[in-house]
Amino acid sequence: MRREQYQKLLMWKLSAKRRPLLVQGARQVGKSYLLEQFGKQEFPNFHVFNFEQDRSLARLFESDLYPKRILTDLSIHRGEQIDHQSDLIVFDEIQACPRALTGLKYFNEEFPEIALCCAGSLLGVALSPESFPVGKVEFLDLHPMSFTEFLKALNEELLLDILESSAGLESISLAAHGKLWDRLKDYYVVGGMPQAVLEFVSGTDDKMLAFKSVRSIQQQLVESYYRDFAKHSGKTNSMHIVSVFEDIPRQLSRNFEGSVKRYQFKDVIPKKKSYNELRGPIDWLEKAGMIIRIRICDKAELPLEAFCKRNLFKLVIFDIGLLGCMLDLPVEAVISQDYGITKGYFAENFVAQEFRASGIKNLYSWAERNSEIEFLRIINQEIVPVEVKAGTRTQAKSLRQYILKYSPRAAIKISGKPLDNKETKTVRHFPLYMAEKISKDSKIDLFKTRS
Repeated sequence: MRREQYQKLLMWKLSAKRRPLLVQGARQVGKSYLLEQFGKQEFPNFHVFNFEQDRSLARLFESDLYPKRILTDLSIHRGEQIDHQSDLIVFDEIQACPRALTGLKYFNEEFPEIALCCAGSLLGVALSPESFPVGKVEFLDLHPMSFTEFLKALNEELLLDILESSAGLESISLAAHGKLWDRLKDYYVVGGMPQAVLEFVSGTDDKMLAFKSVRSIQQQLVESYYRDFAKHSGKTNSMHIVSVFEDIPRQLSRNFEGSVKRYQFKDVIPKKKSYNELRGPIDWLEKAGMIIRIRICDKAELPLEAFCKRNLFKLVIFDIGLLGCMLDLPVEAVISQDYGITKGYFAENFVAQEFRASGIKNLYSWAERNSEIEFLRIINQEIVPVEVKAGTRTQAKSLRQYILKYSPRAAIKISGKPLDNKETKTVRHFPLYMAEKISKDSKIDLFKTRS
């Protein structure tokens, strides 16, 4: 399966000032697979050392952190010569060996020409007891597969071409919109976890049977995450983390209309009802890459962070497929878009996931009095409001209020309608499946003058 981040790996390989690369992300988002494909296709040889599968590898880093000695011992351990000038070396699950993480500093200093990639869970790396090699490594974040990557996995080349060309257009045909919308609904069920996508791709002849298999994969993934919670945090803490993680879909599903509401702390964990009491589990899940925090600003001015309070934010799940699984939402209801007016939270969760996949680290929303805007984006040093609607009804009182108060040069409305910007001025209309393109594509000029 083709991942967008592969191009960044190629850029890293060709860089004159290459440092060891740490590919990080939540578990099961495809870090190991991506590096394996990179090694097979771009290097004469590649060597993978998995510190979680082979615990004896940690002993090679105990006595000292001299790279030359370590490379020799790794060659002996593997029974094959490692050429540090031409081969790719992969330290997989590096969080299982904190000393190896620290040792990246010395690999960078003594062998600047070495192609050394590491894969690790966000949480495991963050909790490492060893010193982190600050300034000596590069980072590459990997998220669940985006909608574009989903289309690539399905070999939907025509739809990909349409999506690519649509970025510079004012409208799109109803036929093309219909096909893309159908695939978006498939993505709502499958999500972007590579195992789930692969299961769907291999079973598309019978779509409903494939969906059933996908749900089984998703249930297994959720259960594996619960085991990880206990592994990294202890019994009591893991129970609190599970409570917060399970409560997020429930809170999302209670949004009967409009935007996703601010996260509520009451009734999540018994006897705990404040931000300070739930801060630990929430921060833990965010560091693990399992949830996405959307800060709520009470004023749309730069810097946005200055107008956010620590205890005011929205939380969504990092993968929309897992969201549907955790809610036990019937597949038929998602495909038919027949799960009540609560489907607005699904659209907002999807857009947050697409924005994050495009490389946006911090997400913001806006709320003043009775008006709310789902997202605020900073584009060309200007704040652009982004209104999200799940269907084709796109009346947006809050967006009108925002425009009256702040007079932005551009505003975005994302909905179930086809692309159509022939007669708009300030507000640009985009279909939901273009959310990632809005973030990444330079062909979309939000600030050009329109009649």
